[in-house]
Amino acid sequence: KIQLDPTCKQQVYFAKACGVARFTWNWALAKWEEGYKAGKKVNAFQLKKEFNSLKKQEFPWIYEVTKYASQQPFIHLQRAFQGFFSKKTKYPKYKKKWVHDSFYIGGDQVRIVGEQVKIPNLGWVRLRESLRFEGKINGITISRKANRWFVSVHVETNQLPKPCENQ
Repeated sequence: KIQLDPTCKQQVYFAKACGVARFTWNWALAKWEEGYKAGKKVNAFQLKKEFNSLKKQEFPWIYEVTKYASQQPFIHLQRAFQGFFSKKTKYPKYKKKWVHDSFYIGGDQVRIVGEQVKIPNLGWVRLRESLRFEGKINGITISRKANRWFVSVHVETNQLPKPCENQ
């Protein structure tokens, strides 16, 4: 997890992307509950297909940010319900603004060079430090905590962790 050093414009973009992810999650959860109460078997793929058919007319502001902000919540919701039905997790809850704001971007859309990360539809954002691992980037999650922005980088690597020196 690395702290970002975004400009004001970049912070607005991040807030919009978090809003899109939250809206998509809440929309999908409401539709899931609606279908479940009607006795239908619901899955994330069906909901994503329905959402994609509606978003151009009803939610055009979604196109202002990366496509992953509105796609990944369906996958996360599917996983949340799998955990719930297998009695490993609690029932999924609606997301609230300013509480655990985050969004995911796939590794195919991201590049990290030195102390900068390239975000789709935004450009280069400064990192407070360089990435500590070499390898293939599978994706990133950008999150906000106490009005500071962070990036968690999911890296596939062959490097082993360095052993502790004080033993």
